[in-house]
Amino acid sequence: MRAQAAQQIRARAALVDGFVARHFRLRGTLHLHGAALGGDILRAPVNLVLAPVHALIRLLALVAAVLGARRVAAWLRGRSILLPTRVGARVERAVVTELLGLPWPQPAPDHDAAVLQAILSAPQLRPVLRQQGDPAEATAQGRRLAGMVSGYSGTRTAVAEIATALVLLLVGALVFRALTPGMISMAPNLAGVVAHGAAVADFPLGQTLGGVWYGLFPVGVSPWLMAGVVVALVMLGAVMAAFAGILADPVQARLGLHQRRLERLIAAMAAEVEDGQGKGFAAHEHALARVMDVWDAVVSLLRALRG
Repeated sequence: MRAQAAQQIRARAALVDGFVARHFRLRGTLHLHGAALGGDILRAPVNLVLAPVHALIRLLALVAAVLGARRVAAWLRGRSILLPTRVGARVERAVVTELLGLPWPQPAPDHDAAVLQAILSAPQLRPVLRQQGDPAEATAQGRRLAGMVSGYSGTRTAVAEIATALVLLLVGALVFRALTPGMISMAPNLAGVVAHGAAVADFPLGQTLGGVWYGLFPVGVSPWLMAGVVVALVMLGAVMAAFAGILADPVQARLGLHQRRLERLIAAMAAEVEDGQGKGFAAHEHALARVMDVWDAVVSLLRALRG
């Protein structure tokens, strides 16, 4: 029975290409990101701050799995501190109903409960979950499966951060002729431009002479200006990340990244159904996003040490 249910899940991989074409090509991703207008813009800065903690929890889950503490690893994988977004909810519902073919509960409770209920009540999964014997264990396995769906949608947040960092690298190279993998490393350059412009505008002998004067004697940047620029850039970066998928989704679809990620999700869910000891859905994108954060911090530190 478990093998049959797992095979039914694996068979859904044949639908991946069509799913990607509907939701992650340009028209589909524009529809998805229509949900980002409003609350998602407010949630984006919070998720940007929480993202390193989320990545740490995933790393601890991996360590626990390697050490053989499967229950601890499963519990950690089920923890998500990122605020749910409307775009993420749309993606998860599409994965559950269209890709996995599970019925969405009506009337639907809150989103997370709806995903769990869809899994627990799925005709192809119900017999497998009943085999657990203990209802609590059946619910726990359902939560592990729901956590994989949530983990998949979470990778899109990490990819959006990576896409934002790549845009910043391009802007820094073209505008400031500097390496700027993040908002922190871009802040000194922008603060310098703002301080220089303000000083030239206020020069007593006029802006022309002011430009010459401050070309010879650079303007110092006050700590308050630097702090203000950092806060403004971080907020701007969070908003950019909320909509970065509009550019990132079609590129990933063309490169086959969306397809391979969804195939990994299906394989992980099938393994969990088959033996109850699946390794979970591996989201490498969070680690790469954190690498970009570290790179940004190192670049900023080196510039500060150089004075």
